Amino acid sequence: MSAGRLLSVLLLLQSRGRMSARGIADELGVSVRTAYRDLARLQAAGVPIYAEPGRGGGYRLLDGYRTRLTGMSEGEARALFFAGLPGPAADLGLAAEVTAARLKLLAALPAGLRQEAARTAAVFHLDAPGWYREPEQTPYLPLFVDAVLTQRAVDVHYRRWRAPQEVHRRLRPYGLVLKSGIWYLVAAAESRIATYRVAQVLDALLSDERFDRPQDFGLGEYWASYLDDFQARRYTGAATIRLSPRGRRRLPDNVPPEVVRAVDSTATAVGDDGWVEAVIPTESTEHACGELLRLGIDVEVVAPAELRQAMAATVGVLAGAYGLV
Repeated sequence: MSAGRLLSVLLLLQSRGRMSARGIADELGVSVRTAYRDLARLQAAGVPIYAEPGRGGGYRLLDGYRTRLTGMSEGEARALFFAGLPGPAADLGLAAEVTAARLKLLAALPAGLRQEAARTAAVFHLDAPGWYREPEQTPYLPLFVDAVLTQRAVDVHYRRWRAPQEVHRRLRPYGLVLKSGIWYLVAAAESRIATYRVAQVLDALLSDERFDRPQDFGLGEYWASYLDDFQARRYTGAATIRLSPRGRRRLPDNVPPEVVRAVDSTATAVGDDGWVEAVIPTESTEHACGELLRLGIDVEVVAPAELRQAMAATVGVLAGAYGLV
């Protein structure tokens, strides 16, 4: 039973008034049977919900009953969006607000639901950064939170991967995205919307300029489109490789998921020793060489010739460094 969903049912009834079980189910994306079960659970916990039969009937709260979600500050209300994400909330400068908001939410729930919410909170924890990676330092993240919420432009000194590496930009922030433990700022700069890695911001200053965020801009839709475009631009070549059984098992720990999926979909057996041949996407010869060398003797590049030569040249240099040639 989801305490969060029960709270959603309660708040729906409080804000909408009378609702049918079907309407609640559609709103929360659950079955009608689940909606009935949630309503019964709320009634058992002491919430005064009653049913009105007949055409136009439904479920509603007893007149005058409201949850006690009072005394919240603006910062605490914002923090509700991050109530289950203590690490990211701390990055955003909202750690104290998250703690206060969660305590007020728990206090507002009936006793039965309060215990269930506490049990739920005790068994889930989010650790966003990937393995083998230190969290990035993002000292200007709280400033960007302020800029996004108040719709103020920001002057930044930014380090990028291509020349000129350090640039100055005036950005109009539209939103922040946390991807695999890395924060990104989506902002309008000059005549286009672009994505900036927050850890690469060398300096930032909140300006007095105000801007209007486009009403038709959707952060989720933009990010999905950005990822699709990134993947299309990322892989510009292909390589044919051979993998041992051990190499194939080690693949997910050493290469991106796109490469693993390519091996799974194109692998064909070569010989009786378990080796397979597959075609994988590549970014560049240098990048592919670095990734595939992680697999050591469990991979062989068949084509293209330049990647095979790059692998051989690197192995030759290593052999010389260890006095083997």
